Amino acid sequence: MKNKISRRSAFQKTATASAVMLAMSRFTETVRAADSRKGNVNHSVCRWCYDKIPLEELCRASKEMGIQSVELQGPKEWPTIQKYGLTCAMANGAGLGIERGWNNLQLHKELIESYSDVIPQAANAGLVNLICFSGNRNGLPDEQGIKNCAEGLKKLMPVAEKHKVNVVMELLNSKVNHKDYQCDHTEWGVALVKEVGSERFKLLYDIYHMQIMEGDVIATIKKHHPYIAHYHTGGVPGRHEIDETQELNYPAVMKAILDIGFKGHVAQEFIPARKDALASLKQGVQICDV
Repeated sequence: MKNKISRRSAFQKTATASAVMLAMSRFTETVRAADSRKGNVNHSVCRWCYDKIPLEELCRASKEMGIQSVELQGPKEWPTIQKYGLTCAMANGAGLGIERGWNNLQLHKELIESYSDVIPQAANAGLVNLICFSGNRNGLPDEQGIKNCAEGLKKLMPVAEKHKVNVVMELLNSKVNHKDYQCDHTEWGVALVKEVGSERFKLLYDIYHMQIMEGDVIATIKKHHPYIAHYHTGGVPGRHEIDETQELNYPAVMKAILDIGFKGHVAQEFIPARKDALASLKQGVQICDV
């Protein structure tokens, strides 16, 4: 019979139908994952923790998870990120690295030129935060470090204020990861913000780093939140997943951040210890989605 369907043809049609159903199922799951976010937290992810994953793949996966930003990327990467409807909540592309920063008077000219070049680019891309660093102490007393940083940053602030871009100094631990780094306590960073005296200079409060250096995370956030523009996560100890394998209670920390009215982004900055890095990222976002 002409209408008789061969076994091969039937199998092919069944396989095609199954593939379509699987694709639809994955699409539905993707939409559900993004739509299921509570909407209270603006989620971001730090690119360097997933550097083995191509940027476009990370952007696609982030979009599917309900993440709104892929950060710590420079001007060359911003168009790729924005192509997926994402932003770069904490941009880089200026400066001389973590160890060589604003506490060194001899670097001010170079730093001002570097940031003055990137700030307008960030503004044109619709970005609002640009990361910076204090630099290592190298024997410099903390009080003098504040004065040195402020001297250079004050000269940069007119550019930041003109373009409405925040220059944000990250708080890092000098105990485990960044030996001798000067901006390693919240009180030091807050004193610097006050000394600079511009609404365009604030702090990046890295929860992982500050748990190592000083603990008392929730009380510190509540006390100093007006000086903080951005947050990073990370499991303590080890800087891995932020689940029950580490000591911080991230849902409680996130609730404290929301309680003070924070409207910026919180970025996952842990190094996945598990084989499926994206599954760990998705878990981290779910934990923080309070």
